[in-house]
Amino acid sequence: MRKAYLVTVALLALAFSLASASDPAPLQDFCVALKDYSDKSAVFVNGKFCKDPKLVTADDFYFCGLNIPGNTYNKVGSNVTNVNVETFPGLNTLGISLARIDFAPYGQNPPHTHPRGTEILVVLEGTLFVGFVTSNTDNRLFTKTLNKGDVFVFPIGLIHFQVNVGKTNAIAISGLSSQNAGAITIANAVFGSNPPINPDVLTKAFQLDKKVVKYLQKEF
Repeated sequence: MRKAYLVTVALLALAFSLASASDPAPLQDFCVALKDYSDKSAVFVNGKFCKDPKLVTADDFYFCGLNIPGNTYNKVGSNVTNVNVETFPGLNTLGISLARIDFAPYGQNPPHTHPRGTEILVVLEGTLFVGFVTSNTDNRLFTKTLNKGDVFVFPIGLIHFQVNVGKTNAIAISGLSSQNAGAITIANAVFGSNPPINPDVLTKAFQLDKKVVKYLQKEF
C-alpha cells in the first residue's frame, strides 16, 4: 500500500512539474535554431533543428532593431514587433521571448491570448489601460491604468488587451515565458477563420443577427 502511495505521489509531482512549465526544459546549454534545414546533421529539438554548436557564434545570441518604431497606421493603431525563436534563433529551447508594442494615440492591442506563455509588460512611454479576463464561469475582469515605468502581468492563456488612452504615442515591452508564446486575436480568430465558421454558429453564440455576423466576417 505504501509503495502504491509513493508511486501516486511521484506521478502527481511529475504531472504538476510538467504543467507548470511553458516550454520543455533545455537538454543542453543552447540550441541555436537553424534557418536552413538542408543540413542533414542537424538535430530536431523543442520544435527547431539545432545548429552545430561548433558553428555557433556570438551573433547567434544577438538581436538588433528593437529601437525602431513599428508602423501603427492600421485599423487598430498598434504594431507588435516580436523577438521570438522565429526572428531570433538563439532563443531556441531557452523558454523566453519578448516583443515591442507601439501604440498610436488611442490605438489598442485588441483582446487576445498567448496559449503557451505568461506575459509581463512594462510601459516605456505613454499611458496604457490594460486588463485580462479570468476563465469561465467567473469571467472576472482585472484592469489597471499604467504609466511610464509601470509593470503588469497577464497570466498564461487568459484573454487580455492594452489600450493607449493618451494623446501621444505609447511604447511597451513585453516579456513572455516561451520561445514562441503564440497569439490568438479573438476577433480575427472568430470572424476571420479560414475557412469561415458557419454564420449560424456565431449567430447563436454571440446572440447577433446573421447579417451582422456576415458583415463582421467580411471585415476580418
